[in-house]
Formats: sequence, C-alpha cells, structure tokens
Amino acid sequence: MAKRPALLVREDGESAAVAVDAAARAVPAVTRSLAILRLLARSREPLGVNAIARELDIVPSTCLHILRALVTEEMVAVDPVTKRYVLDAGVLTLARSALRQDSFARIAQAELDGLSASLGVTAIGVRVFGLQHMIVVAISRSEVAFRLHVDVGSRFPALISATGRCLAAFGNHTEADIERAFRALRWDEAPSYEDWQAEVASTRRAGFGVDKGNYIHGVSIVAAPVIGIDGWMTHALVAVGLSDQMRRTGAGEFGAALSAAASRVSAQLGGGDGRGQRRVAVGRPSVKNGRS
Repeated sequence: MAKRPALLVREDGESAAVAVDAAARAVPAVTRSLAILRLLARSREPLGVNAIARELDIVPSTCLHILRALVTEEMVAVDPVTKRYVLDAGVLTLARSALRQDSFARIAQAELDGLSASLGVTAIGVRVFGLQHMIVVAISRSEVAFRLHVDVGSRFPALISATGRCLAAFGNHTEADIERAFRALRWDEAPSYEDWQAEVASTRRAGFGVDKGNYIHGVSIVAAPVIGIDGWMTHALVAVGLSDQMRRTGAGEFGAALSAAASRVSAQLGGGDGRGQRRVAVGRPSVKNGRS
C-alpha cells in the first residue's frame, strides 16, 4: 500500500501490480514496464532491481532487462554507484504532451481558476478510468494561507470520496460491479455500503456529490460530474477544503458552483446541452441489476 503523503492527500487503495484484462496479457513486457514506471512514481526513494522485482512479482533478470530498456528510452535513470532507479525526464515529455492534447484539461482550467478564487479551495479536474482509478489532470490552488495540496498525475481509486459518489450515480456501471469496487476502498471513516448508496441517490438528485470527512478526516470534498457524448460521466470537477471552511460556506453553495462549471465544461466537450448536470441528474434512473 502506498504511504500517505505529508500534505494530507493520499493515494492508497492501489495494488503494486497493474490490473490487466485478457487482451493486455498478450503483451506482458508492456504491462510490466508500466508497472515499473508506476511503482517508481509512487516511491519516495530510488529502488534497486531486487526491490522492484519483489514488489511487482517479476523475475529479477526480466526486471533488469526492462529497466535497461527504459533507461535507454530515457524513461528511467540509474545511479551508477548505488544501482538504484528513478523516473527520468522522458516521462515529463510524455506528460506535457498528454496535457497539451487533453481538451478537458484546457477547457476546465479557466473554470477551476474561477472556483478556487471564489470559493477559496483547491479545485481539481480529474479523468475517470472506469471503476479502476481516476487521475488528476488539471488543478488550481487558492490564495488562502492554508490549503490542501495535490499534484497533476495523482491517482486515486475511482469510487473514493465525492467523485466516487458521482461516478456511481452518473457512470454506466452495474450495481454488482460498483459494490465489488466499493468493498475494496480504504477510508479514514468508512461509510457503510447502505449509507453510501443513500448518498449516491442524493448525489443523483442534486447533481453533485459530497464527502464530509469520510475519505480524509477533517477534509470535505465536493464534486460534480462532467458528462461525455454518450451521456455518462467521463471527468469531474472537484473542490477540496477543510471541513470547517466548507461548513461555514455550506456544501450546497459549493455544489451549485461546481455543477454550473461542470455543465459548461460538458457542453464544450459535446456532452452537454447548455443546461448541464441538473437535467442528467434528474433524468437518470437508478441502477439495479444491470445497466440502465
């Protein structure tokens, strides 16, 4: 399990190995290479071959061959003295290119800047990858003296926190799959599945989700879904702040601002009609035993 970062935003709930489907298993070198890159990204210190191989359950000689290839491609660097590996600058080149090509990140940035300035919170944009995980792809930090910190590229379990409630309400997933993914989550103060389901239903009605300290004690998170062309949630806009701060302002005010911003982003991406999340929230039926 990944350690909790010092600045209160954590990335636990992720296994060291990369989950792959049947098609991906046909190219194990690719999945192992990605697993190594993700492990190095999570690690707070350089890692040796044996440590990497042990963590990812890879034969050490195979791990060494992959690492050497990644070094040649400038994705990974090795210290010639300690023989330990870290990410190299080639990863940054790919990341910058990905962000430049991400229309959501470009469109959402102005909305996030407005939200962080008006609400005094850290505002982030995330991309959701099914029920596996979500990744921060855009961020705007407020000017208040004390604020929470999260980085572009941070990964979190897809169903965690307020964004997870939105995904359960507005994503195209079966109840069985949602419950299975929910049971694997780790919270500071975990809600029961029944209570969480009631909050998902409330999220569906309101058009935004709220996490009042369940994920991280003392931290409240509000999220609103961005709806794609197919009518399902693909991204989310999220506000992260101290619970006392959000309590004074009111979750409803945060939610209304996020929903309006997410509606505008949805429309620009071709998934909204200009009236936004509220129409989708009211119109979507509950998920029962299959896809609705």
